[in-house]
Amino acid sequence: MDGLTISPFIASLPKAELHVHIEGTLQPSLRWKLAQRNNIPLRFKSQEYHTYEQLLDSYKVTYNHRPELGGPKDVPTFLEAYFAGCEVLLQEDDFYELGMDYLARCQQMKVCYAEPFFDIQAHTRRGVPAESVLNGYLRAQRDGAAKYGVRSNWIFCFIRDEPVEDGEAAYLKALPWGKSGHGLFHAVGLASNAYERPPSLFKRAFERARADGHHITMHCDFGQKDTHEHIRQAIYEVQTERIDHGLDALDREELIQGLIERNIGLTLCPHAYHRRTATEVLFPKFRQLLDRGVKFCINSDDPVYMHNVWIDGNMEKAYHYGGLSKKEMVQLARNAVDMSWADEALKRDMYDKLAQVDVS
Repeated sequence: MDGLTISPFIASLPKAELHVHIEGTLQPSLRWKLAQRNNIPLRFKSQEYHTYEQLLDSYKVTYNHRPELGGPKDVPTFLEAYFAGCEVLLQEDDFYELGMDYLARCQQMKVCYAEPFFDIQAHTRRGVPAESVLNGYLRAQRDGAAKYGVRSNWIFCFIRDEPVEDGEAAYLKALPWGKSGHGLFHAVGLASNAYERPPSLFKRAFERARADGHHITMHCDFGQKDTHEHIRQAIYEVQTERIDHGLDALDREELIQGLIERNIGLTLCPHAYHRRTATEVLFPKFRQLLDRGVKFCINSDDPVYMHNVWIDGNMEKAYHYGGLSKKEMVQLARNAVDMSWADEALKRDMYDKLAQVDVS
């Protein structure tokens, strides 16, 4: 983690995580186990991994370029690595184990509450029944709360670089597991490659989700082509409640004012940006957001595919490189609770825990 270690203060801080892709938490050990169980060959393009050590070595590659923006086209991208990992997820128990692994990790990191992103399209297009995905995660949601004390409300995502109608059909398939059904997910988001796939394409889909009682959030990736227009659409056209990433809003006064006036929070993931942004360019932005009164919180994104930097590592980076005080870090943790869609009793419990943190 760039030579940083997680301080006792950050390690002990009660946390809520609002921006993490569950498939992005698939650790190599579980991937290897599921590959053996499901008889899935582990390969990445032309490379095959015949031993666990070879698989581990593959995670040392930095997937931080974007070929659609002029980056190399013969080097695997982050999304290619991410979806290659998904290949081992076939059975309901696979998704259950993935969810439980993440929630166990949450307990270790003092994450009391989480809102993981998930989708079914990346799995149903491989022939996996939607019910296997949804029931696996539902069991993990319930058992993770009972076994680890980590409560979670999940976020169903449209895969934005797939046809809109496919996403709408996936949502209808998943709807019985929504807020008024089994209760797995309580919100709907927008994820995957944002290149030339603006939020407005999914406006009708989000309107349907909102009518069904679900909260709304969406990715507006940092440094993406047309990112400012994506943020504008999210705020003013689709009328999102949160924005995932959205750091480029700092470039436009209209966007900053929209975030403040509509009380739209940003779920930021410092290490994801730090992979391709200089320290002295990136981390002053967190101070600027605080000074402007924009609400944001710190999260992990896809930790396994981002050098194994989880929420605690991301918070340590903001604390260390951003020059934030202990009091300000507690405020960011409170922001996560404010921005969350947890029930009021859970929020009060987390506020009480944070009030006890020593910031001297």
